[in-house]
Amino acid sequence: MSFVDTLRQWDMAVTCVERQDLSEALKIFLSIQDPNSKISFDIGCLHFLNKDLDAAEKAFDCSIRKDEHLAVAFFQRGMTFYKKKRYEESLADFQQAFKALRGNQLIDYKVLGLRYKLYACEVLINMALSEAQLGNWEEAHKNLVKALNYKTDAKLNIIDKALDSALKQKLFKPVEFPSKVLFKPNKHYVAELEKKDYLGKAKVVASVVPQDAFSGFAPLQPQVQDGPTSPKEPEVLRALEGEAHTVLFQFVPETSDELAVVPGNVVFVLQKGADNWASVIFNGRRGLVPYNYLERLEMSMASKQNEGIPQPPSQEPPTRPKRKPGLTPRSDSSDSERKEEQPPDNSLIVKVRFTFTFAVSVPPGSPYAILIEKISRKLNLPMTAITLSLTPEVTGPSVINDSTDMESVWSRASGVHITLWCYAKEQTDHSPNIEVPLVALYSYESSNPEDLKFHRGDTITIISRVNQDWLEGQCNGDTGIFPASFVEEVPVNDQ
Repeated sequence: MSFVDTLRQWDMAVTCVERQDLSEALKIFLSIQDPNSKISFDIGCLHFLNKDLDAAEKAFDCSIRKDEHLAVAFFQRGMTFYKKKRYEESLADFQQAFKALRGNQLIDYKVLGLRYKLYACEVLINMALSEAQLGNWEEAHKNLVKALNYKTDAKLNIIDKALDSALKQKLFKPVEFPSKVLFKPNKHYVAELEKKDYLGKAKVVASVVPQDAFSGFAPLQPQVQDGPTSPKEPEVLRALEGEAHTVLFQFVPETSDELAVVPGNVVFVLQKGADNWASVIFNGRRGLVPYNYLERLEMSMASKQNEGIPQPPSQEPPTRPKRKPGLTPRSDSSDSERKEEQPPDNSLIVKVRFTFTFAVSVPPGSPYAILIEKISRKLNLPMTAITLSLTPEVTGPSVINDSTDMESVWSRASGVHITLWCYAKEQTDHSPNIEVPLVALYSYESSNPEDLKFHRGDTITIISRVNQDWLEGQCNGDTGIFPASFVEEVPVNDQ
């Protein structure tokens, strides 16, 4: 079957699915001879919808044979095995899908014709569920904790619910792929399937070629003598900027122009400063990372790295280099939001600790009214419902209000930074003053600066309850938020 015929039938089948005519779509798909990996994936999804799991398994087998790096095909075959209660094979496929993600937070298949994003945290949730079905609850819990390192705000609630169920050794729901979402053929190729009928004749009106009086149609002729004869460099090769490097150690940013990365990520170094900081690009975002946290990656070898994600180094990360003025992340139109967040050079940055941590910028020496108005707008709360404090404890001398001498407040700033504590009116009655001691059941690590890190057995003092699943507390001199399922109250006798 020719490529054009395959393309035409593929487009017809996808159109049938959009009209909810699944049986006709499957009939057209099955008539395609020697389907490629994407078409085999689409066939597997339709069999999966029809609950014909044996046929779905064979289709996904074919898709994986033709593209062994198609993570979403491993994910779907893993779900097929899970439905057939073959949990060991299901676990192996989810592990292969996670391996194909190569340490990235997600894969967006939109450029390949599939409107779907495969998230690493969702793959880890299904890995944990397969382990739970096999009775390996400890491994299930480890995978869910690992999922927190790959979390996004939209997926955090799913991970928390799964963790809560795993702690009670109860099964939870798997994350399933929407099987009616299929790979579509390239729309530009489909547009070329339509026959074109050109009417009339083309006639040269103006030309740089002397005495050019040709009329009609002919192959394109060069209009400039000694013009280029070699093809243009492909756009995709010129789109890559910087040198590829592998991240060796986890880096947690401390300022807005620094970038969070974890071991195994591949970043592109745009510029290296004399202070050992590098301006890099990762997943479309630009920021600063210590250069001694990176290792140069040869691009010729990158295509051969199919053995798996390298294990992070066992030694401690190098010390954080000191920042010198001069090196800043290069920005473009995609960084407009970051530019808006950066305060003017003469502004004072106020870090506010609420049930979460945020920052506002105010002019130096600002009165109380300007400060409280900015915080009120940020929290969407009335100014009368907000209490500001210089310390975590709300006491008389520490409270900031309209009668406070603001010069004494701003004198506490370290450079252009100052930290304040903020409580809503309904919180100041109980949350800040009741210090409930908790003990950590598990270690909690996170790259988010607003999170509280601790180790198993550490004692944590609760400050407030963010919601049903998250708390804010203090441990080892640090303040931040953490999952409530990771701690328990200290028994009264132990206190």
